[in-house]
Amino acid sequence: MPEEMKQCPNCASPYGYATGDDTYTCPECGNEWNQKEMEEDTGLKVVDANGNVLQNGDTVVVIKDLPVKGSPKPVKAGTKVKNIRLTDGDHNIDCKIDGFGSMGLKSEFVRKA
Repeated sequence: MPEEMKQCPNCASPYGYATGDDTYTCPECGNEWNQKEMEEDTGLKVVDANGNVLQNGDTVVVIKDLPVKGSPKPVKAGTKVKNIRLTDGDHNIDCKIDGFGSMGLKSEFVRKA
């Protein structure tokens, strides 16, 4: 791929061409993007069930009863979880829940409080 051609982040077309300083346009889907912003925005981004961005230290609320392996009772919907830590992986929230201890949660089952 030539240096002035970049892959489109929207449709993955390899024909994105430069239209200015660090600005590129895709001829196939019409998407325009700034390459420097794309390079800076590679950090961990975790969103809750409503699409709100979560950060370390946030408080979240469980939106559905979640079964826990080795425990006869589930984590009930409405349980408030304080001081979460974001991680990379399938269960992207590490936290401590009263009565259960340390565990990992999926962000799709929580909402920001």
